[in-house]
Amino acid sequence: MERRGLQLAILLGGCVPVYAGFAGAWRGASIVGVVAGPAADSHFRYLSGLLLAIGLIVWGCVPAIERRGTIVRTLTAVVVIGGLARLWGWFMGVDPGPMRWTLVMELVVTPLLCLWQARVARQKAAL
Repeated sequence: MERRGLQLAILLGGCVPVYAGFAGAWRGASIVGVVAGPAADSHFRYLSGLLLAIGLIVWGCVPAIERRGTIVRTLTAVVVIGGLARLWGWFMGVDPGPMRWTLVMELVVTPLLCLWQARVARQKAAL
């Protein structure tokens, strides 16, 4: 039952990067209300594509989540490092506005899901 809960949580959590990544890749920086020059918009779309890929890889882990610890830990590191970069910007005076809620996903929810995955993997290995 715990495994199913984790799978559902991973599916739901994966909606965030899939949606945001797809929308950012499709619409560019305008999705966050920014009129960006061509280079900045291109960079925004590239990073959105990476975010989309993270979400799709996360979703790909769901069927065998108890055996995907290495992938989950790697993606968690990527997301946490990105969150720390966002947090650094905030400390430097760049208020992320509504994006500050993404910090909760990046620095709290994602690491908790990673710990939950490790717990489920340990339980499965003990059987």
